[in-house]
Amino acid sequence: MTYDDPLDSPRATQGRAPDVFRPGGFVPMRQHRDSDLVDFVIVGTGAGGGTLACRLAEHGFSVVAFDAGPYFRPLEDFASDESEQDKLYWTDDRIVDGANPLQMGSNNSGKAVGGSTVHFAMVSLRFRPEWFKSRTLLGYGADWPLDWREMWDYYAEVEQALKISGPVTYPWGPKRPRYPYRAHPLNAAARVLAKGCEAMGIGWTETPLATLSAPRGLAHPCVYRGFCVTGCSTNAKQSALVTWIPRAIAAGAEIRDLAMVGRVETGKDGLATGVHYFRDGQWRFQRARNVVVAGYAIETPRLLLNSANAMFPNGLANSSGLVGKNLMAQSNQAVWGLMEDEVRSYKGPPSLAITEHWNYADRDKDFFGGYAYMSQGPLPQLWANTQFSAHGLWGDPLVAAMKAYNHVAGLKIVGEMLPQESNRVTLADEVDQYGLRIPRITYSWCDNDKRLIEHSLRFMSQALQAAGARDIWSQDDDTCHLNGTARMGDDPRSSVVDADCRSWDIPNLWICDGSVFPTVGGVNPSLTIQAVACRTADRIRAMARRKELAAV
Repeated sequence: MTYDDPLDSPRATQGRAPDVFRPGGFVPMRQHRDSDLVDFVIVGTGAGGGTLACRLAEHGFSVVAFDAGPYFRPLEDFASDESEQDKLYWTDDRIVDGANPLQMGSNNSGKAVGGSTVHFAMVSLRFRPEWFKSRTLLGYGADWPLDWREMWDYYAEVEQALKISGPVTYPWGPKRPRYPYRAHPLNAAARVLAKGCEAMGIGWTETPLATLSAPRGLAHPCVYRGFCVTGCSTNAKQSALVTWIPRAIAAGAEIRDLAMVGRVETGKDGLATGVHYFRDGQWRFQRARNVVVAGYAIETPRLLLNSANAMFPNGLANSSGLVGKNLMAQSNQAVWGLMEDEVRSYKGPPSLAITEHWNYADRDKDFFGGYAYMSQGPLPQLWANTQFSAHGLWGDPLVAAMKAYNHVAGLKIVGEMLPQESNRVTLADEVDQYGLRIPRITYSWCDNDKRLIEHSLRFMSQALQAAGARDIWSQDDDTCHLNGTARMGDDPRSSVVDADCRSWDIPNLWICDGSVFPTVGGVNPSLTIQAVACRTADRIRAMARRKELAAV
């Protein structure tokens, strides 16, 4: 039997798609011709696009979802090897600049069916309710055009769909349903976080995670190998690849892997008519009544800008001039130290314990926004790179640091950075392997971002010391998750899409991913992206029933 390399040729063809739960297996998949006029084309199959493809198909729409990356079979394609698993990341050429250029790749972008959820850290947190009206209630950022109470229901839907494992009672925010699965047991790294929090007088809890703590169908519970962020080879991780995508296919959606969309086409009436995409060595065109762009915060604005034409010379959906602007990373700084006893922090998911104290406390801050911090479990190669690039160690000091690897404990934040129009995605003159102009990503921290980072490093250093760590040092230059660049809002002059993720300019063009975030909060964004996608699907169904969609 020959190995069909998913990087070389598409797997989702001939009316079937890979069965991610059975080695070598396939499941039947509805397949459309390019000439078919489908209800929805979706560009991207990650947290936004994969979720939306599923829910739209289940609502009865015909759906074709494209992804530039391969269709992996986790049980066969994933290895416990950090270098091998680089294949999960979006590492195509990009230009980064600004005062704080972003590092692109493993910590913020994926290129696979399932998107970056294939390698995300699985941390599944709800927004603090006030963040949906941060301008009105907290005095910074921009208000979302959504009500937190409605979002609370969609969060519960996603938590149930992913069988999130978490604590019986979550310490922060309004009451919520009990998590579907029990929390994972703490490892030694998590117990260090707990000890430090208790010494500092703040709360902590087990981290809500999208990885199974008990069997689910053909998926086994987590076996605590620790290779979560390089792709889970047991299917315990509840990525879009093993949750929303199989449901989407079962409901009639088609997935096209290794299919790079290069342009959204519009007609003389200004409506979207379909997408140009590259697959199997040639450019093709898929007709559609509606187009959804769900490529995340870099590829979404890139596609909209690359789709400029005579009617829309500044790119699609860009009458506000905001496509590409207000890019928001999240701060991801850390403190590290050595414990007397062995920690072996790589055992289990990397973030098994968390505190959201500084997301919900508004006193004793000199900055807007908030941050959560979590226990950490870096794998050996990543840890060596961190010791070199962030700690400046080389030669004998690096060797000594690696010998102490099993005693390392760390605390790392996910912190809110504020939206700024100067942080943006534009098009460079250079082109990629498809002949498409590549993105230029410009990023600089503002004074508020710096104050938040300084506060977090100071507090976490004290907490780590209180837990008994020695030789503590700070990693002060890291960022993660990208959002913004096509924000939602109530006013077409100050936003790109409305509350339903529908373009103000082109009524059959939608954007559904983290790029619609007006603010980013101090929690990992994947749960909110999926909740927004579920809401968008329901809103589209309601509009279709009222005959408010373009020719569906």
